[in-house]
Amino acid sequence: MTSIQYGIEARQPSDAYLDEGTATGELDHVRPLPRISIHAFCESDGMLQTMERCASDRRMSKVSLRINSGTIQTAVNMFTTAPTPNLIILESSTEPSAILQELAPLAEVCDPSTKVVIVGHYNDISLYRELIRNGISEYLVAPVAMAEVLNAVSAIFVDPEAEPLGRTIAFVGAKGGVGSSTIAHNCAWDISNLFSTEVVLADLDLPFGTANINFDQDPAQGMAEAVYTPERLDEVFLDRLLAKCSDHLSLLAAPSTLDRAYELERGSFQPMMEVLQRSAPVNVLDVPHAWSEWTRALLAEVDEVVVTAVPDLANLRNAKNIFDALKKLRPNDRTPHLILNQVGMPKRPEIAPNDFCDPLETQPIAIIPFDAQLFGAAANSGRMIAEMDRKSPAAETFSQIAHVVTGRATVKKPKKGGLGKVLGMLGRK
Repeated sequence: MTSIQYGIEARQPSDAYLDEGTATGELDHVRPLPRISIHAFCESDGMLQTMERCASDRRMSKVSLRINSGTIQTAVNMFTTAPTPNLIILESSTEPSAILQELAPLAEVCDPSTKVVIVGHYNDISLYRELIRNGISEYLVAPVAMAEVLNAVSAIFVDPEAEPLGRTIAFVGAKGGVGSSTIAHNCAWDISNLFSTEVVLADLDLPFGTANINFDQDPAQGMAEAVYTPERLDEVFLDRLLAKCSDHLSLLAAPSTLDRAYELERGSFQPMMEVLQRSAPVNVLDVPHAWSEWTRALLAEVDEVVVTAVPDLANLRNAKNIFDALKKLRPNDRTPHLILNQVGMPKRPEIAPNDFCDPLETQPIAIIPFDAQLFGAAANSGRMIAEMDRKSPAAETFSQIAHVVTGRATVKKPKKGGLGKVLGMLGRK
C-alpha cells in the first residue's frame, strides 16, 4: 500500500502563508509582547473591533489592555487623575493642522516614559514627520488591521537586536493510541536532518512518554527537572538536560516513571517554553492526549498545532472538539494541521477521508496508511522510519509534513476529480 498526500507546493520560508478564514503570514514573525499596560481610545467601531481582536491574540497574553470609546480629550480627562500606562493608542479624526494642538493637553498629564501611537484618518507624510519629531512613537492611517497594530507595538517594546525566537510546533492526538508521538518524533528527526537546523524535541508526557524509547536514549535528567525547578532554568541548565539524538536533534525526555503524581498547573511549562524558544530555531512538542489547564494554555501559545487522528467516529468527534476549541483559543491563527494515520487497517470499518474532513472544514496535510511491520520494526529498534527505509512512502510522507509545518511548503487543495479518484483507489485497496 502506498502513502497518499494532498498536493504540496514548495515555497520560500519568507513567503506569506494564507489559509481561508485565518490570519495571514503578517503575524508569523511578531514576537510575544512583554508585560506592559496599554490603553486604547477608539472613535470608530472599526477601530474598536480591531483592538478587541488584538486583545484575544495569544501574543498579547501578558499585556494588560484596556479599550475605551472616546477621543484624545477622553484620554486627557482620564489621565488627569490616573497614572498613564506604558502605551496609549489614540484614534483621531482631527485634521492634520489641529492634531498637535489637541495633543498638547495630553503631553502635560503623560509620564515621560509613556509611548503614544496615533491612528489618524489622513495619509499625510508631513503630518507623520511632525508627529514623530514631537515624540509620537508611530502614526498609522485608518483603517488599520490587527497585524499593523501588533507590529507597531512590537517595534516599540521588543528589542530589534534580540535573537529571533524559535518556531514551536505542538503535536497532539485526537485520541490515545493514534500515533501522534510517532509522527512528532519522525518529523522532528526529519526537520533536523533535511534542513540541517537545530531542533529540540520535548516529550511533555511525564508519566508515559516514549521519546526516550523511540530514540534509544536513557538520560538521567530531562523534562521533570525543567518543569519542577523553573528557578534554575536557563540556556546553560537546559543544555545539561538535553540528550543528543543526532547531529542536529536534541531530546528533552520525559521521566516515564510512576514514582510520583504529576500535578501540573496552567503555567507549568511556560518557563521551559521561553527558554526553548531562545535556544533552538525549531522546537517540537509531543503533547499527551489530555485536556487540562496546562494543555489548553500551551496549545493556545505555540506557533503551529498538528492534530493526528485515525478515521473512526470517536476520533472525528474529538478532532471536531479540538478544532472548535483551538479556534476560540487562537482566533487570529491558522487552522490546526490534520494528519490521518493508520488508514486502511485490515478488517476495521473506517470513515472515508473526505467524509472525515468535511465537518472539520480542512484538508489533511497527509494520509498515512497502516503499516504494522515498518512502524513496529522502527519502534522496537529505536530508529526513525527514514533510518529504516529512506525510500519508503512513509518516509516521503514525513519529509513532506516537515516541509509544511516549518513553513517551507503549503497544502494545495486537490481538484474534486482527482480527490475522488484517489479516495476511490484508497477504498479499493
